[in-house]
Amino acid sequence: MKDKSFIPLYVTNFFGTLNDNFLKTLASFTVIGWIADERVKSIAMGVTAGALVLPYILCSPLADRMTAVWAKRRIVRLAKWAELPIMAVAIAGFALHSPWFVIGSVLLMGLQSSLYSPAKYALIRDIGGEGRISTGMGGMEGVSFLGVLMGTVAGAVVADYAGAAAHHPEKICLVGFAVLGLVASYTITAKEERNRALHAINPIRYIRRAYRMAGRYDGLNAVIFTLSVFWWGAAMLQMGLLVYGKAENGLNLSATETGALLCAAAVGIVAGQVIAGFVDRRRFLLGASLLTGWIAAGLLLVLFFVPLPPVAFGVVLGLLAFDLGFFKLPLDAEIQKVVKGPRLNTMLAYFNQVSFLFMLAASGCYALVSWAFGLKAFLLLFAVVMLIVPFLFVANYRSALLCTGRWLFLRRYRVEVDGLPEAAQDATYLVLPNHPAMVDPMLVTVVFWKTPLRGLCDEKFFHAGVVAPAVLRTLGAVPVPDLRKNRTAKGASIARGLGDIVKNTLAEGGNMIFYPSGHLQTEPDRDDIGTRQLAYNICKDLSEAGHRARIRILGVRTRGLWGSIWSRAGRSDSPAFVPTFVKSVFLWFFWSPFVPRRRVTMHVEDITDRVKEWSRGTRLEFNRKLSDWYNEGNVDILPRR
Repeated sequence: MKDKSFIPLYVTNFFGTLNDNFLKTLASFTVIGWIADERVKSIAMGVTAGALVLPYILCSPLADRMTAVWAKRRIVRLAKWAELPIMAVAIAGFALHSPWFVIGSVLLMGLQSSLYSPAKYALIRDIGGEGRISTGMGGMEGVSFLGVLMGTVAGAVVADYAGAAAHHPEKICLVGFAVLGLVASYTITAKEERNRALHAINPIRYIRRAYRMAGRYDGLNAVIFTLSVFWWGAAMLQMGLLVYGKAENGLNLSATETGALLCAAAVGIVAGQVIAGFVDRRRFLLGASLLTGWIAAGLLLVLFFVPLPPVAFGVVLGLLAFDLGFFKLPLDAEIQKVVKGPRLNTMLAYFNQVSFLFMLAASGCYALVSWAFGLKAFLLLFAVVMLIVPFLFVANYRSALLCTGRWLFLRRYRVEVDGLPEAAQDATYLVLPNHPAMVDPMLVTVVFWKTPLRGLCDEKFFHAGVVAPAVLRTLGAVPVPDLRKNRTAKGASIARGLGDIVKNTLAEGGNMIFYPSGHLQTEPDRDDIGTRQLAYNICKDLSEAGHRARIRILGVRTRGLWGSIWSRAGRSDSPAFVPTFVKSVFLWFFWSPFVPRRRVTMHVEDITDRVKEWSRGTRLEFNRKLSDWYNEGNVDILPRR
């Protein structure tokens, strides 16, 4: 480690997670061991798991308030001190064979964990800084699941022997883990960024306010709710395996063997999280969310439909957990990357509240599904959810959407780009492409995927099905009425309004993209802007505003799309979007893999100085010169496929 070490925080977190899961697993096996009815056992399992998560829902606002009153390291230490009397309650419950004392101790442990969870995760940035967030989160989540692994296994083993062992190993473990965590908490060092914001501690008011605050960050709520779905599935998976593993009509394992089965899941999660933490620093793993989510769904379907012996079941379960580690880690890291300053504490508390609401719902879902459809039905439910949720996340998170789109389009098009500049921190871009086909806005957007571009789009696409409007909203597109149908004073008013949108976005530091011609090419590789005025008005305004020198105008000249199903080749009008999209998807799966990719060239050039010079003339002169730039070298030299 460079400056301050993550290791003390990791060790503190490890023993806290270890004791949480040791107590929960031991309590679960003990409580269901006192119950004869199989269906009532599932309900008791749900109640025990719910006791651990309910405090996170009610007390996350208080946990955020505590970070504004005390230093985060002090909160962690106070929480570790509180763990000792909670263990005394648990030991009393096991000694007296009292389900209420045992479940009560789990509830208190959940309260203690919820109150210091935002503080311990916010310490990652305080210790490692911005550059080591992914590594810190990978290690933190890795040791968390290592704690889950060892706590679950130790709880299962002790559950088999606690009643017969004279030295009461559960007492030694509960107290020993708590003391070791307390000692480790005093070795944490960090340069803390204090939280000065005070928020309401009413959980309902808090979650509403935090939801609105998260809405100020593009897609942050999508990240938080997707992560919460992961925890919903993980909670249901853990409960289901504890019951299914021991059931006679399941895998028929002992408590120790069931713990070993859960080992496979925890080992897979640890390995996946740690490796993903290092990979995420070099590759954009968030863009692979759709792939990793659907792989998880496929493995869950294998576990549900294929009758596997315990060893094979454990192997597939380990692969599933490894994949889920890759799915989860970039989402965790994204929260810390997106949210800066003291608001991070609030967002982490909000995430805890939402995720544990989902985990509480998992308890009810598991009990209901198991009661109605059998002990194995939770696997099918989780698989269906993992087929749907990653798609919804990608459709609602811009960078993941563009990265996924880039991968999909490059399977069909061989795009050769020259002149694409590295995005400068102090520059704002206005991108003006030509328009050879309906697909080129998508290609240009994914080529510029590291530079957020807000575009103007024909309003009819905002009503074309379900997918297109969702994607356009995620990209921040502005609907444009068809000016050909509004050639009156109303059309001029619409055009002026669009110009104001573009200029205001650029003035605020946002990047814009729009098409000066406003329509598809009607001839091969030939643009005609005609009498359009939007590009002229904006460029003229930019050339006259010296204080906007940081705005750079990029021209994009695309060749190779004429003749595709998205172009007007052989048509009198633009292709209909929905039928063309359906046909494109069909061809992508059944035709494109067997033919060469369509070659597309894309020339990007900074034309700021040229445009400023052209804008000194009339609108028609400006449009003619810009059209000439688009049509430059328009000899058809590209092979058509």
